[in-house]
Amino acid sequence: MSAVAEVTGRFAADRAALIGDGALSGRALCRALAERTDDLVQRLFDQALAEAPVDSRVALLAVGGYGRGELAPFSDLDLLLVHETSTERIEALAAGVWYPIWDLGLRLGHAVRTTAEQRRLIADDLDSATALLTGRYVAGDRELAAEVAGLGRAEWARQQLRWLRELQQRVRRRQSDAGEVAYILEPDIKNGHGGIRDVQSLWWAMESGLNMLHQDRRALEECYDQLVAIRVALHRATGRPGEILRLEDQDAAAVHSDHADADELMASVAAAGRRIAWIGDETWGRVDRRTGGRRELLAPGVVLVDGEIELAAGTDPGADPTVVLQCAVAAARRSVRIDRHTLDRLVDEVEPWSGNWPAGALAELVALLLEGHRAIPVLESLDQRGLLSRLLPEWEAVRSRPQRNAYHRYTVDRHLWEASANAAGLIDRVARPDLLVLGALFHDIGKGYPGDHTEVGMDLVRQISPRLGISAGDTEILVGLVEHHLLLPDVAMRRDLTDDSTVTQVADAVRSVEFLELLHALTEADSRATGPAAWNRWKEELVADLVARVRHVLGGGDPSEVTWRLFPDATTLAKMARGTVDVEVVEDRITIVNPDIPGTFSRIAGVLSLHRLDVLNAQAHSEESSPARVPIAASQFRVVMPEAGCDLDAVVADLIRAVNGELAIEARLAERARNVRPRRATQASPPASPALVFHDHASSNSTVIEVTAANRLGALYRITKALAELGLDIRHATVQTLGMQVVDTFYVRTGSGGLVTDPFHRAEIERAVLHVSR
Repeated sequence: MSAVAEVTGRFAADRAALIGDGALSGRALCRALAERTDDLVQRLFDQALAEAPVDSRVALLAVGGYGRGELAPFSDLDLLLVHETSTERIEALAAGVWYPIWDLGLRLGHAVRTTAEQRRLIADDLDSATALLTGRYVAGDRELAAEVAGLGRAEWARQQLRWLRELQQRVRRRQSDAGEVAYILEPDIKNGHGGIRDVQSLWWAMESGLNMLHQDRRALEECYDQLVAIRVALHRATGRPGEILRLEDQDAAAVHSDHADADELMASVAAAGRRIAWIGDETWGRVDRRTGGRRELLAPGVVLVDGEIELAAGTDPGADPTVVLQCAVAAARRSVRIDRHTLDRLVDEVEPWSGNWPAGALAELVALLLEGHRAIPVLESLDQRGLLSRLLPEWEAVRSRPQRNAYHRYTVDRHLWEASANAAGLIDRVARPDLLVLGALFHDIGKGYPGDHTEVGMDLVRQISPRLGISAGDTEILVGLVEHHLLLPDVAMRRDLTDDSTVTQVADAVRSVEFLELLHALTEADSRATGPAAWNRWKEELVADLVARVRHVLGGGDPSEVTWRLFPDATTLAKMARGTVDVEVVEDRITIVNPDIPGTFSRIAGVLSLHRLDVLNAQAHSEESSPARVPIAASQFRVVMPEAGCDLDAVVADLIRAVNGELAIEARLAERARNVRPRRATQASPPASPALVFHDHASSNSTVIEVTAANRLGALYRITKALAELGLDIRHATVQTLGMQVVDTFYVRTGSGGLVTDPFHRAEIERAVLHVSR
């Protein structure tokens, strides 16, 4: 065995043992790996130098993360080989170090430069300059290594203002690209806003003269340790390099980082990410601050000084605790920060509000929420210092609480802020703006506690509201908003809006136009705060249509007088009168007219699935058509077009073939299922077992069947085929996708046009649908 092989073999064994040893984790493991790697690199360098002596000084430096001594299990190994004069033997020396490292399967970042080349590079390139800030000697000439490292620090000091500005711009660009660590389902814990790189950038900025409070330095160290430990756990869990904490890896990463479960892991990520992001934003903000002693009194005891909110001289937060909210309102209205010294004073001097709120505090809270999105960074500042939980102890349970599915973008607390901010933009639609923003702030407060979040939230609001000084009548309105905050979207997405029973039941629940308007605005504010999948033009139209129909009934109108309908329109009725097959595609709507043959609905659904068109909503209508007097059906499907595009001509052709019974749908779906890549998980928990529920009072003329099933290829086709085989005629259908599962609602009638009432028939329907949904 060669000397190199012996060295690399021993290193590989030691490295594997370290990575597998649970006694070391986080930065301690990184340092141990760096030390073992130092030994490897030194031995390889000495061996290579013995085989290819050079005639100039030469040194090998560790730079970047390796230079800091932070070598995660599968992170890059960054090495810089510097020398004084170019020689042919330098290449042989470098190869003697690089190739054995590559043979080990390690990721190597390498460079060979003269000292002059290195000087020029660090004078103009930010990445090279920052990498050398942590450069340290590994092998070769110690004096040369020290000179190069000193050169890097001297050049950084010479251009510190330039580097500070470039760092600030770089941070903002990177944060925009990678998103926020605290709020993304699968965060980039290194490059995201609030990630590891943000902390490193602040450390580099401190080398450029940026001042940072001691308490912030300590907090950054703690958060940095936490994220590095999670990054190490991710590497151990996956056995590969990576910075993105993917959903499928979170459970294993939790085990390797000593968290109880993935929920606890992601809560830690969110808390650390928020803390880093807040400190970073606050610190970088001081770079742009211009001082000059300019003062402006904004409220009693609250002044604006050089673009930050401060307490006026003589103000006593202990004597007037509402000043904390007064400062917050002033900061939001001016889009400025609360001064750190002021925050410190508020933390030290404002006692927890365990009983009733002080007079005027509720008005200040409402004023803050009405500032909309300008209020969010201010609320974040208060929350980072624990002040929100002092004012409202129930808030603690939702702080940084993750919602681990693709449907929800934010943690629970940030979702409530976003919903309230959205609601502030809709106050012109309601008579009580204060109740709207408060309802938005509290509608999901129950998610921090065990049990059904709606029921828990109602109880919490009944407890919270009197303490805040909210009247009994207004408390019941807030409780109603919490109780019904999902009513409008659920009904709009899962029920036939042209059915009298749908409108009547919603009207009975909301009872007044004023409450309906509050609930409508809350629905939009909540949905927009949830995520991109939760609000779109189609859902907005459905909710607006439902609200218009309910408003008509609440105004004294009869449900049967609500005659407007979305489908079939006059054009479709004219096509049905002709009695021929017709397919029309307009934007995201596909309308098919065909002879009313049992099973046609499922065939159409199968074709749409074959072409990767996800169905959002479907409606069906049939009637006899002259002159042939044969039943004619019309169905309209609203679909989501695939991002890669779709051959609509091929879709139309296949639909016509399917309607005419000329397409082997079952076989084609089976072939596609074998070749299609499985959907990646988009929620933490697996989809629930399939379920079927009969809603007997949801319609006046149909039986309503609601099916919950996994979101799999051809699911709608299989379910509707099972319904057709049991003699059911589908009059209306909706499909709502919630992460990895769908909720399909079908309005059906028997072959004779009646309701499904026979218990045996119902049991067989349930048996068939659940069978094809597994």
